Amino acid sequence: FQCLYHKPLGFEAGSVAPDQISCSNQEEYSGWYSSWTSNRARLNSQGFGCAWLSKFQDNSQWIQIDLQDVGVVSGILTQGRCDADEWLTKYSVQYRTDQNLNWIYYKDQTGNNRVFYGNSDRSSSVQNLLRPPIVARYVRLLPLGWHTRIALRMELLMCMSKCT
Repeated sequence: FQCLYHKPLGFEAGSVAPDQISCSNQEEYSGWYSSWTSNRARLNSQGFGCAWLSKFQDNSQWIQIDLQDVGVVSGILTQGRCDADEWLTKYSVQYRTDQNLNWIYYKDQTGNNRVFYGNSDRSSSVQNLLRPPIVARYVRLLPLGWHTRIALRMELLMCMSKCT
Protein backbone atom coordinates (compact mmCIF):
# COMPACT_ATOMS: atom_id res chain seq x y z
CA PHE A 1 0.00 0.00 0.00
CA GLN A 2 1.05 3.58 -0.46
CA CYS A 3 1.47 5.96 2.40
CA LEU A 4 -0.22 9.31 1.87
CA TYR A 5 0.76 11.14 5.05
CA HIS A 6 4.10 11.06 6.81
CA LYS A 7 4.74 12.31 10.33
CA PRO A 8 8.18 12.61 11.98
CA LEU A 9 8.65 10.15 14.83
CA GLY A 10 10.25 12.82 17.00
CA PHE A 11 14.06 12.63 16.85
CA GLU A 12 14.26 16.34 16.14
CA ALA A 13 11.35 17.33 18.41
CA GLY A 14 12.84 15.35 21.29
CA SER A 15 9.89 13.06 21.85
CA VAL A 16 12.07 10.05 21.03
CA ALA A 17 13.77 9.29 24.36
CA PRO A 18 17.52 8.58 24.60
CA ASP A 19 16.93 4.99 25.66
CA GLN A 20 14.98 4.32 22.44
CA ILE A 21 18.13 4.83 20.36
CA SER A 22 21.05 2.40 20.62
CA CYS A 23 24.11 1.54 18.57
CA SER A 24 26.83 -1.02 18.02
CA ASN A 25 29.62 -1.04 20.62
CA GLN A 26 27.57 1.23 22.85
CA GLU A 27 29.31 0.08 26.04
CA GLU A 28 32.61 1.41 24.67
CA TYR A 29 31.50 5.05 24.40
CA SER A 30 33.75 6.70 26.97
CA GLY A 31 35.98 9.76 27.01
CA TRP A 32 35.56 11.93 23.93
CA TYR A 33 33.10 9.46 22.41
CA SER A 34 30.66 9.88 25.30
CA SER A 35 29.53 13.13 23.61
CA TRP A 36 28.74 11.35 20.32
CA THR A 37 26.43 8.52 21.42
CA SER A 38 23.47 7.24 19.41
CA ASN A 39 21.13 9.60 21.31
CA ARG A 40 22.84 12.47 19.47
CA ALA A 41 21.62 11.24 16.08
CA ARG A 42 18.85 13.84 15.88
CA LEU A 43 17.96 15.71 12.71
CA ASN A 44 19.16 19.33 12.70
CA SER A 45 20.89 19.04 16.06
CA GLN A 46 23.69 21.62 16.47
CA GLY A 47 26.74 22.28 18.61
CA PHE A 48 29.27 19.88 20.10
CA GLY A 49 28.02 16.30 19.99
CA CYS A 50 25.57 17.03 17.16
CA ALA A 51 25.60 13.54 15.66
CA TRP A 52 26.11 9.87 16.31
CA LEU A 53 29.72 9.02 15.50
CA SER A 54 30.42 5.35 15.16
CA LYS A 55 33.45 4.36 17.20
CA PHE A 56 34.56 1.99 14.43
CA GLN A 57 34.53 2.51 10.67
CA ASP A 58 33.48 -0.81 9.15
CA ASN A 59 30.42 -2.57 7.79
CA SER A 60 29.42 -4.19 11.08
CA GLN A 61 28.16 -0.96 12.69
CA TRP A 62 24.50 -0.07 13.25
CA ILE A 63 22.14 2.33 14.93
CA GLN A 64 18.78 1.07 16.17
CA ILE A 65 15.47 2.64 17.12
CA ASP A 66 12.88 1.07 19.42
CA LEU A 67 9.50 2.58 18.53
CA GLN A 68 8.12 0.99 21.75
CA ASP A 69 5.05 -0.12 19.80
CA VAL A 70 4.68 -1.65 16.38
CA GLY A 71 4.15 1.11 13.84
CA VAL A 72 4.28 1.75 10.12
CA VAL A 73 7.58 3.35 9.13
CA SER A 74 7.37 5.13 5.79
CA GLY A 75 10.65 6.99 5.44
CA ILE A 76 14.07 7.90 6.74
CA LEU A 77 15.85 11.25 6.74
CA THR A 78 19.60 11.40 7.18
CA GLN A 79 22.07 14.22 7.73
CA GLY A 80 25.81 14.37 8.36
CA ARG A 81 27.71 15.75 11.33
CA CYS A 82 27.05 19.47 11.83
CA ASP A 83 30.64 20.55 12.49
CA ALA A 84 32.76 18.34 10.23
CA ASP A 85 32.64 16.80 6.76
CA GLU A 86 31.52 13.37 7.92
CA TRP A 87 28.37 11.60 6.75
CA LEU A 88 26.80 8.36 5.50
CA THR A 89 26.79 7.90 1.74
CA LYS A 90 24.77 4.68 1.69
CA TYR A 91 23.07 2.31 4.08
CA SER A 92 20.70 -0.59 4.32
CA VAL A 93 17.77 -1.09 6.68
CA GLN A 94 16.70 -3.97 8.89
CA TYR A 95 13.56 -4.26 10.98
CA ARG A 96 11.57 -6.58 13.22
CA THR A 97 8.32 -6.49 15.15
CA ASP A 98 9.65 -8.23 18.28
CA GLN A 99 13.08 -8.48 19.89
CA ASN A 100 12.89 -12.27 19.82
CA LEU A 101 12.56 -12.37 16.04
CA ASN A 102 15.31 -12.28 13.46
CA TRP A 103 16.16 -9.05 11.67
CA ILE A 104 14.62 -8.70 8.21
CA TYR A 105 16.42 -6.75 5.50
CA TYR A 106 14.39 -4.21 3.56
CA LYS A 107 14.51 -5.59 0.01
CA ASP A 108 14.19 -4.07 -3.42
CA GLN A 109 11.81 -5.40 -6.08
CA THR A 110 14.35 -7.98 -7.23
CA GLY A 111 14.74 -9.43 -3.74
CA ASN A 112 18.14 -7.96 -2.99
CA ASN A 113 18.90 -5.95 0.14
CA ARG A 114 17.92 -2.41 -0.79
CA VAL A 115 20.74 0.11 -0.73
CA PHE A 116 19.64 3.61 0.23
CA TYR A 117 21.74 6.55 -0.87
CA GLY A 118 22.50 9.03 1.86
CA ASN A 119 24.27 12.33 2.03
CA SER A 120 26.81 14.23 -0.04
CA ASP A 121 27.44 17.06 2.44
CA ARG A 122 27.22 17.69 6.17
CA SER A 123 24.09 19.82 6.36
CA SER A 124 21.39 18.93 3.84
CA SER A 125 18.95 16.21 4.81
CA VAL A 126 18.20 13.40 2.37
CA GLN A 127 14.80 11.73 2.49
CA ASN A 128 14.29 8.12 1.44
CA LEU A 129 10.67 7.02 1.40
CA LEU A 130 9.96 3.35 2.03
CA ARG A 131 7.72 2.02 -0.72
CA PRO A 132 6.18 -0.14 0.56
CA PRO A 133 6.36 1.02 4.19
CA ILE A 134 7.48 -1.42 6.88
CA VAL A 135 5.56 -2.62 9.91
CA ALA A 136 8.02 -2.78 12.77
CA ARG A 137 8.84 -2.00 16.36
CA TYR A 138 12.62 -2.01 15.86
CA VAL A 139 14.40 -0.34 12.95
CA ARG A 140 18.12 -0.55 12.32
CA LEU A 141 20.29 1.44 9.91
CA LEU A 142 23.45 -0.33 8.71
CA PRO A 143 26.07 2.00 7.23
CA LEU A 144 27.51 0.67 3.95
CA GLY A 145 29.49 3.71 2.85
CA TRP A 146 30.61 6.97 4.41
CA HIS A 147 32.65 10.11 3.85
CA THR A 148 35.60 10.24 6.30
CA ARG A 149 33.69 8.40 9.02
CA ILE A 150 30.26 7.09 10.00
CA ALA A 151 28.37 10.13 11.29
CA LEU A 152 24.60 10.50 11.39
CA ARG A 153 21.72 12.76 12.31
CA MET A 154 18.36 11.24 11.45
CA GLU A 155 14.59 11.20 11.65
CA LEU A 156 12.10 8.42 10.95
CA LEU A 157 8.84 9.10 9.15
CA MET A 158 5.73 7.30 10.32
CA CYS A 159 2.80 6.54 8.06
CA MET A 160 -0.42 8.19 9.20
CA SER A 161 -3.85 7.24 7.92
CA LYS A 162 -4.84 10.88 7.75
CA CYS A 163 -3.20 14.26 7.92
CA THR A 164 -2.68 15.18 11.59
